[in-house]
Amino acid sequence: MAAAPELDAIVLADDPLARVRIAGLPAFERAVRVARRVGASRVLVVDGARATRGELATWRAGRHAPVLVIRADQLVHTPLVAPLVAAMPTEGVAAAVGSDGGYAGAFVATGAAAEHAVASLARGETDAAIVDAAEATRIPHGAIARHAITTREERRAAHKLLYRILVKPQDNAITRYLYRPVSFPLTRLLVWTPITPNQISMLVAVMVAIGCWLAASPSMNRVIAGTVLILAASYVDCCDGEIARVKLLSSRLGAWLDTVVDELSSVGYMVALGLHCHLHFGDRYGFEPWFPAIVVGVITYGWSIYCVYYNIIVAVGSANSQDYVGRFDVVPGRSPGSVRLVPAAAKAIAPKRPLPPWLQFLATYLPYVVRRDFIAWGSVVLAVLHLTQVSFALQVLGGVVSAAILTGDHLRLRAQRRAIRRAGQVLESPAA
Repeated sequence: MAAAPELDAIVLADDPLARVRIAGLPAFERAVRVARRVGASRVLVVDGARATRGELATWRAGRHAPVLVIRADQLVHTPLVAPLVAAMPTEGVAAAVGSDGGYAGAFVATGAAAEHAVASLARGETDAAIVDAAEATRIPHGAIARHAITTREERRAAHKLLYRILVKPQDNAITRYLYRPVSFPLTRLLVWTPITPNQISMLVAVMVAIGCWLAASPSMNRVIAGTVLILAASYVDCCDGEIARVKLLSSRLGAWLDTVVDELSSVGYMVALGLHCHLHFGDRYGFEPWFPAIVVGVITYGWSIYCVYYNIIVAVGSANSQDYVGRFDVVPGRSPGSVRLVPAAAKAIAPKRPLPPWLQFLATYLPYVVRRDFIAWGSVVLAVLHLTQVSFALQVLGGVVSAAILTGDHLRLRAQRRAIRRAGQVLESPAA
């Protein structure tokens, strides 16, 4: 697949509104991050201090890459310019427009049109005038792309618009209704601080480590305290991704750091709980199953983690375990002789007769029971009830069941990849 073309970006920040802070970021800085997010390797902020319009020609001298121009007197977000870059013309100007067809404050220019646009900006012309004169192709921008920030009411509305991106499509009902209502207010406070998502992930790791240390003791009170601390860590853990999305700080390193902490916390708490059961219950049941169960749990958890991450790295092209796909279909690739893997379409099972309400309830919500966010709450309840042996047994059993299911998916994926190689076809990278 051809490499993406090099891209220069100019952020017009000479309006005082460019310094208005929305969710902790000045408008011009958000525009810079948006430009880099869509692939700009060089970004110049024109605000009279960092650079003046007269310096544009010098900055651009000898360059022939396309130019992305973003006006920073408004809140901007990636969907404003991503469609422009995706539809970049070979020669000419493409401008982002709103639902009313009006110019939305961003355009991309290529070829001679790029040189003309830079020269026009250097002479003091407005970006809107350049778009009008060039008879630009008009590209509708995406959702949550921009908002005016002139008045206090507009700034409040801009905050509300931006915070809509905090809800992830992968969120289940427990996350959406039990976790996000707590993490959202915390995120709204943290975005105004210099704290980064990776620092939050490291804080979560420390909280989990302390929680596991507390849980690995014979005292029920210490187990309860450690379990509650780990539950609190799961709420804080929601904030790193939320801050990354709001402040455009998402990175592959951050995604891996977050997911590694999540997986180690699950294994660590299971082991800590097993040690607690060994110290607290001993051979009360006529035998001591705790250490063999810990070994089984570590092996099945470790194998499950391997299967999940083989899947998302090799077949999905992600660093987020929530993107795991159980089954794939093989479809033609983008080039001759190549194929790619895509998630298999879900097949609905229509019951012959309506299910009883209790069975419908179980069918809807039982899958959530195996998710980490539910397990964190369930562990607290069982610890408070002094049923830590039940909690440990359920976690080990969950590891065994998960490993069995994931093994089937893993073997199926391996078989598909072998069949593709035997057929002499090229399997495209999931990032292609």
